Amino acid sequence: MSTPKLPLSLRFYGISPWELEVVYSLLHGLFDVQEDPNADPDEDFTTMMDVTFPLEFNEIFFKQFGTLRWDKMKGIIKEMKRRRGGGKSLRFYIRFTGKPDIIFTIDLDDRRSFDTAVDKIDFVLELLPYQLDPKKIPKEITKVSYQFDDVTSKWNVSGDSENQTFGFIENEWKVT
Repeated sequence: MSTPKLPLSLRFYGISPWELEVVYSLLHGLFDVQEDPNADPDEDFTTMMDVTFPLEFNEIFFKQFGTLRWDKMKGIIKEMKRRRGGGKSLRFYIRFTGKPDIIFTIDLDDRRSFDTAVDKIDFVLELLPYQLDPKKIPKEITKVSYQFDDVTSKWNVSGDSENQTFGFIENEWKVT
């Protein structure tokens, strides 16, 4: 008897049937994919995809999801941007549930910067022990957001609690 698959949320608009099929085939093997093709459109972007993994972003995720599957996922994200060209054509959210929840937002205009952001998500894994160290991170932070800075070519991190926003500045969390 097989164990039930964890539910994965997939929200989107402006996605071609081919792109959706490729993403679905990557995710369906491990998760019960729950699609929402009626995501609220953002006037600034022609296409949006929001994937919420029911796992924490850590080494265990990569072992379970698999390096080959992750590389294919990154490849389809970059291909979606290539097909749409530059400008505000694609916004992609990759979310991980945990304590705290982690979200990556990729919405860069320039394709090269967009591709670099996708490729460098893996490197954030090495920063987590420092950024999410229980001795450093305020207990009230429930969501950690990563936004790619195309000038420095690095992922910037911020944290949100119910009433405050925090930045990780000079190796410590500060209210911003």
